[in-house]
Amino acid sequence: MLRSHTCGELRVSNVGQIVTISGWVQGVRDKGALLWIDLRDRYGITQITIETENADKDIVDCVRSLGREFVISVTGKVAERYSKSDKIPTGDIEISPVKIEVLNTAITPPFTIEDDTDGGDDIRMKYRYLDLRRNTVRKNLELRHRMAIETRNYLDKLNFLEVETPVLIKSTPEGARDFVVPSRMNPGEFYALPQSPQTFKQLLMIGGFDRYYQIVKCFRDEDLRADRQPEFTQIDCEMAFVEQEDILNTFEGLVRHLFKSVKGIDIPTLTRMTYADAMKFYGNDKPDIRFEMKFTELKSNFLDLVGGKGFPVFDNAPLVVGICAKGAAEYTRKQLDELTEYVKRPQIGASGLVYARYNTDGTIKSSVDKFYNEEELKKWVITFNAQPGDLILVLAGEENKTRKALSELRLEMGNRLGLRDKNKFACHWVVDFPLLEFNEELNRWHAMHHPFTSPKPEDMALIDSNPGSVRANAYDMVINGVEVGGGSIRIFNKQLQARMFDLLGFTKEEAQAQFGFLMNAFEFGAPPHGGLALGFDRLCSLFGGSESIRDFIAFPKNNSGRDVMIDSPSQIAQAQLDELAIKVELQTTK
Repeated sequence: MLRSHTCGELRVSNVGQIVTISGWVQGVRDKGALLWIDLRDRYGITQITIETENADKDIVDCVRSLGREFVISVTGKVAERYSKSDKIPTGDIEISPVKIEVLNTAITPPFTIEDDTDGGDDIRMKYRYLDLRRNTVRKNLELRHRMAIETRNYLDKLNFLEVETPVLIKSTPEGARDFVVPSRMNPGEFYALPQSPQTFKQLLMIGGFDRYYQIVKCFRDEDLRADRQPEFTQIDCEMAFVEQEDILNTFEGLVRHLFKSVKGIDIPTLTRMTYADAMKFYGNDKPDIRFEMKFTELKSNFLDLVGGKGFPVFDNAPLVVGICAKGAAEYTRKQLDELTEYVKRPQIGASGLVYARYNTDGTIKSSVDKFYNEEELKKWVITFNAQPGDLILVLAGEENKTRKALSELRLEMGNRLGLRDKNKFACHWVVDFPLLEFNEELNRWHAMHHPFTSPKPEDMALIDSNPGSVRANAYDMVINGVEVGGGSIRIFNKQLQARMFDLLGFTKEEAQAQFGFLMNAFEFGAPPHGGLALGFDRLCSLFGGSESIRDFIAFPKNNSGRDVMIDSPSQIAQAQLDELAIKVELQTTK
């Protein structure tokens, strides 16, 4: 061993011992009579102190030749520091060296290896191996490791078996785009990388493995954002002989265990919200319930508190709906104009914003005073249950578009009012999703989750007459407005699965070609089963207080799906393409 201790291990109890530590040079300070080296490894930093008058000349010359990130080994005696530091755990001691060995030199890094580095995202991703030396990045990956260990511990105690499923599988038409892999031994044919192990975990249930899990890498060729990567990791699970309640209880227990064991936080029993209520009161299917600010309707199919007053925006809109921002009546005209511009952005899509201030003196002033007197505005106040000092913000228009825009405005107000504290956690289930959604362009039904999701038994009678009203035995877990995972009770009957494929527009031949192996397996005694998958990268980022999953992946891709460190994806040699019987026509720009 080139070290007897790590750079974060030594304390006053080690004073007088001869030790050897190794690591990277964080920095060298030269005061003439005294030299200091800060030596760093993944465990911490230790100070090495050299008195130049008393030290061996070779050691002094060696220290003065060191650069940042040189790899060295130091042997010496542990001494108590005269000037202690409370900024690092080893701040009470230092090492007086008797031997310093340079194990490797280093060129000057392109950014400082410190918590508050001067390197931007692009340069740090290009030199990711240097970025990994920083405490902040290392702590993120240590958190990820701890969460994986605790996940395995919890599931192992419940008799789950970790089983690896194939990575080279069959491409299927549902879901996101597949990454495909050509087969050299089967020219013109391709494997696909799994978007999830869905069918394999169902086959494991048929095979008698009644409790399966896997912390598994999955792949989707889709447009990327901060919370998406082309390759990502799931906690993938399946259980046999269960109903929805069993799944929810088991994996609610997992998440509560992770919060307790990793963060020391007791999470209360998860509340449940139907998909219909999520859309009605929050405008999306993954609401952030760390704060209230539920939607309140002024006009809909069932009521009209604002029509007939000569304001065409409200008169012509099928939906008028708003939120009440507590304590925001003091917002200035400039701030309200900023909110108006915010909702009119193309990605939000609202045509404008109406507001009403309920002032602390009890008066009400709005942007539509021309059409509504104070008596009429008091009806708004009562409907919104507003208190003096509150601000009512209202949007109007087509229902789906307006709810979506108001959802974005609600989240923006949550940010502005400091209601979305990353250290506060609100976890809940969203249940009773629609089984199907209709694609107007393609004139066909799509599975909202996937084609193996079971309808709720009480809605089975509607599957032929009114398929759009059928609810799914499906559920999503939401934490702080982020969908961290979801799943369903599966179809395990061949006839029902065939009917589902029929609803989704598959011919019998297409269904057999794509999923015949699963349909055939159903004939050999498939048990009732269900499961879910939790996004492991996303869960780690939430626990770590970050909005980006990239911070918790050792070697992430950028927003274009590229690994700029190894320059991938890249072209391959013509000889490889010929061997795979692939012809590539490169497009050139004139």
